Amino acid sequence: MPSTTEENYLKAIFKLSNDQGDAVSTNSIAAELQTSAASVSDMLKRLSDKKLIAYEKYKGVKLRKEGKEIAIGLIRSHRLWEVFLVDKLNFSWDQVHDIAEELEHVRTPHLISSLEEFLGYPTHDPHGDPIPDADGNIQNHGSVSLNELQAGEKGVVVGVNEQSPEFLQYLDKIPLSIGARIEVLELNDYDNSRSVKLDGDKQLFFSEKVCENLLIKKL
Repeated sequence: MPSTTEENYLKAIFKLSNDQGDAVSTNSIAAELQTSAASVSDMLKRLSDKKLIAYEKYKGVKLRKEGKEIAIGLIRSHRLWEVFLVDKLNFSWDQVHDIAEELEHVRTPHLISSLEEFLGYPTHDPHGDPIPDADGNIQNHGSVSLNELQAGEKGVVVGVNEQSPEFLQYLDKIPLSIGARIEVLELNDYDNSRSVKLDGDKQLFFSEKVCENLLIKKL
């Protein structure tokens, strides 16, 4: 079994491979995990020796079948624990990430399947991220960021790109949550900000950074 640190590397490689759509560079992994390139190189050798990744120096990293299964299992566990913490223990969505980061490594299959059943087989976590099913299938919701919507277009908030406590607390103050309806009223070309209408009545102004981090399913 891989160590907790090794599992974190596998999950990071999976995330980056989805974002980049190709082999993942050592520097990308170092930036994602906030560590040195030298440390990454050492770890990649260990993961390669365990047949969890395919690694060629200067060409990047790809997950092998077992490495990918481990990464998806971690993501499934993490997102189910987030649902549990929010829905059953009344944590707020800005409090759960770090706790779930620890709980995700407790991946006894019976525990996770029982947790999923107890929660009623949720499909998405509190941040809108899809929860892989028991077979590792992930159903993405086909979203775009708010900064891709033009004036007059409408959509529903289905997720957030950034999950820092600061950003989630900012959304709580508006308040704006998953499921909110948004209509773009005006696009400001100078700074790519947007004037929007929230849930049919409340008018707001969102900076480019906020727009980049709100995931929208177009209506």
